[in-house]
Amino acid sequence: MVLLLLLGLVLSLANAQFSQDFTVQRNHNMARISGTWNSFFMASDNMTRIRENGDLRLFIRNISILKKGSLQFDFHFMVQGECVAVTMVCEKTETNGEFTVDYEGKNRVRLSETDYRIYVIFYMENIKNGTKTHVLALYGRIPNYEKTCLKRFENICKKYGLDSQNIINLIDQDDCYDVPKRS
Repeated sequence: MVLLLLLGLVLSLANAQFSQDFTVQRNHNMARISGTWNSFFMASDNMTRIRENGDLRLFIRNISILKKGSLQFDFHFMVQGECVAVTMVCEKTETNGEFTVDYEGKNRVRLSETDYRIYVIFYMENIKNGTKTHVLALYGRIPNYEKTCLKRFENICKKYGLDSQNIINLIDQDDCYDVPKRS
């Protein structure tokens, strides 16, 4: 009888351990970010740059960690009705989870939060012609997002002074996506 109770306790604790939400906001293991991602939501203090035809409206395909810790982002975006593939390599800085890249100005990219399995949130500060723009992006591993991910994204946006009117939904907006539209 004691053995069964002990076994039940061990199984309960193991189940609680594995079903717990595991969110990382610092000391990121960047190798675990590598893989296929989908664009879900973006936010910015300059909506023109992330709306349709905006220069920062990019649809993620893949993220890879490179030698020396740099990150490679594979994106698609529309240019005059055509899908264009873009690869950006963000150079690692001395700060964990922070990178720099020149694209439409000078950019500092930070991994803000992730659970590695379902979602990742990136923050980017862009300086173009002396004007600073803040952009956040919520990416997911699976084609459908969980509402809890959107809630976490909204909360992080608030930390940067962005509210719901600064958030755009990118789900089913990617005309370059090569699988049937999500429902």
